[in-house]
Amino acid sequence: MQAVVFEEFGGPEVLVTREVAEPHAGPGQTRIRVHAAGVNPLDFKVRRGWTKGFIDVTFPATPGLEVAGVVDEVGEGSAFAVGDEVVGWSETGAYAEYALVGNVARKPAGLSWQEAVGLPVAGETAQRVLDDLQVKDGETLLVHGAAGAVGSIAVQLAKSAGLTVIGTASPANHEFLRSLGVTPVEYGDGLVDRVRAVAPQGIDAVYDTAGQGGLKESIELRGGTDRIITIADFGAAELGVTASMGATATAEEIAAGLTTQLEAAAAGQLQVRIAETFALADAAKAQELSESGHAKGKVVVVP
Repeated sequence: MQAVVFEEFGGPEVLVTREVAEPHAGPGQTRIRVHAAGVNPLDFKVRRGWTKGFIDVTFPATPGLEVAGVVDEVGEGSAFAVGDEVVGWSETGAYAEYALVGNVARKPAGLSWQEAVGLPVAGETAQRVLDDLQVKDGETLLVHGAAGAVGSIAVQLAKSAGLTVIGTASPANHEFLRSLGVTPVEYGDGLVDRVRAVAPQGIDAVYDTAGQGGLKESIELRGGTDRIITIADFGAAELGVTASMGATATAEEIAAGLTTQLEAAAAGQLQVRIAETFALADAAKAQELSESGHAKGKVVVVP
């Protein structure tokens, strides 16, 4: 089968597409024919070797956590049948024609592969941090990176929970945020004054999905570090800000949450913003876009 692999740490240029052996489903395992793979910031961080000690890499390695496709091979004891359409997490790397899957949910028939694969990581991360922030109806939430893959899901979940949401983003993304009911503000110098101008009542909680500054301003707006969480700023500890870097729920709880979000997306109640879709051979370009921090939504690779 065709798959993207890398055999050394480095920039996007270490990613190559080549013929590799297909994985096969053993007892309790499920294999899918991949229809879409999600690209996440973790992918390029692993490729650059920045996650050593946290994520072990055996070369040649195939990137990709999120995957969606059709079950085509099952081992004894698998919870799925050949022909099932599923989406979730890959165990063998998602940038490939075939992949073994771990924790997955059934894909609603009315949802595209690209939209479906945009939910596992972003949806889990968005809901986890909103829960940790203990946000509630009537509060005001500031979301940094509100137009990105995680941010755009987080603001919609927050709005549906009755919050007033302010989102930092570049001006090109402001109209999109307004369409979601979010008040957009531009990041950069003067952020504190701009936020106070649109939220004179103050900010109850801050969710940083971008990791590109804004924590010091958030502390000023909150008057301390309480109820500020980042998923992307590795300097958070120096400022006394909480960083949430991984799932804490059980596999069953995560799958149930994904199912709920997939059904909401299929019903038009949750919008999954797709930035761009790349062919397998262009995976390096896909990761370049992800690494730039300027993707307008989810980056997807399709075999």
